[in-house]
Amino acid sequence: MNRRDDVGLDWWNNGLQLRLHFQPTGMALAVLYALACWTARQYSLDQFYLPAGIRVAALLLCPPRLWGYLILGEYAYFAHMRIPMIDGYGLPWVVLGSASLMPAVALVVYLHRRWMRSPSEAWLLPVAAGAAAVATMLKVALPYLLWPTPPTTPWTATAIRYALGDFLAILALAPLALLWSRRHLAPGWNPRLVVPTVALMVVMGALALASTLTPPGAGGARTGVLLLMALPAIALTCLHGWRGAAIGVPLLTLLVHFTTPSTGTPGSFDAATFAMQQSMAVISIALLALGSIISHYRRQHRSRDVDERRVVASTRSSLMASEMELRDRALHLRRIGEGMDLSLGDVMDWLKAHGHHDAASRLEQTSAAHSREFRALASMVYPTALEQLGLYLALQTGGVREAWDQTHRIARPRLAGDPCQLTVGLQLAAYRTLTDAVSLLLEHETGQLLLRARCGHLRRRRGIFLSVALLDTRRHLSEPTTALLATRLTARALAYGGVVQCRGNRVRLVLLEMPVAAPARSSTVVGH
Repeated sequence: MNRRDDVGLDWWNNGLQLRLHFQPTGMALAVLYALACWTARQYSLDQFYLPAGIRVAALLLCPPRLWGYLILGEYAYFAHMRIPMIDGYGLPWVVLGSASLMPAVALVVYLHRRWMRSPSEAWLLPVAAGAAAVATMLKVALPYLLWPTPPTTPWTATAIRYALGDFLAILALAPLALLWSRRHLAPGWNPRLVVPTVALMVVMGALALASTLTPPGAGGARTGVLLLMALPAIALTCLHGWRGAAIGVPLLTLLVHFTTPSTGTPGSFDAATFAMQQSMAVISIALLALGSIISHYRRQHRSRDVDERRVVASTRSSLMASEMELRDRALHLRRIGEGMDLSLGDVMDWLKAHGHHDAASRLEQTSAAHSREFRALASMVYPTALEQLGLYLALQTGGVREAWDQTHRIARPRLAGDPCQLTVGLQLAAYRTLTDAVSLLLEHETGQLLLRARCGHLRRRRGIFLSVALLDTRRHLSEPTTALLATRLTARALAYGGVVQCRGNRVRLVLLEMPVAAPARSSTVVGH
């Protein structure tokens, strides 16, 4: 006999051995789930069955590896409740009706696992509808198939009552479970909205209390008060998006449920409230869908803000790197100019020492003119005076001012404020932006130009306002000039949260200090 036959004989003699490992945490979860379902059933109606909501909420909160313990807790709950019903309804219904609900609903939740990983919460509505439909189908079909005496009530009325009850209960508890499970993924709550949120919840509670104080004969007034509770839920959804709906919808449905008249026994039904609960179901679906859409677009807006801040930071870093490279070149040119001045000074001293005073004088005049021109050109590469003297003095004493004076088209600039209160980066951006704007207007427009600059605060942020205008107010900037200005000036304006406007006879620019954590404002170009 070979080894395989020995193994088969051992299996036949010893039987099949099963090794089951139960974790204490899982057993505690099963007990807690069974107690929660049993307690919730005491406060449930056929039209609002809370254990259905606990079932879906538990599946959303627990990972799939713990679902077996939830099924065990469900079996314990049904065993306590239905074992005494064996004589009246039969053992097949008690076993199959108890063993099929939780696995069927778990299958519905599991089939949506791909959508559950997405940032959107819209998948909760099909999960709720699918779980309610599957559970209702089992609860309605199995009694007709397995009870010794089938129910006498029409199955359509029972199905509608059970489906609405399960669906409302799921919408009352599942959003809270999902909100808790995703508490670390979503951005923090806005502190400024805490007071309005609490106030809206208090208003909902006050309306629920008012509905309970309504006289029993005034059914229409009670229904109207309950429907008014939807208004705070709508406001919560508009304030917080899906998270507001995840608070408002459960609060709305639970308050309506606990203000519904009941016989005091599990499985009660109130026909007067049933029609209103249908309206509440529609309102709940609309609020959760609306909240999901609002949160989706808010996430997109935040994503665009993050991308915009990243682009702004990258643009500003690139501009500063270019400026630092130009600064190194300007300093190198200055060193070259100083070396040339020293060499020419030595040559002039030699000429004077050997009696060539006329040649030395002509050389001195020529070298002084070229040295001044050389320094002016170097200052146009990078305005080193800006770092020590500020933007305004750099504009009035550097090479750019000499170049403007040679055109005889630039009026005396009108400068106000203290530019030294601004960062060097912002002053450099203003310097480059202003010189580019003047250069373009000198090249493509005719007539005199007037420059204005004013430093100050705008919306609690330091910044500078720049303006380059044609003195002739009757003329307008041409469309090609406006397009060139937009192309050349927008990059620096974007990097410093600025605005470029071309209107009438002038181009106006605003550059602001950009906070590190604040979203950048997009620069815009407005045509005349």
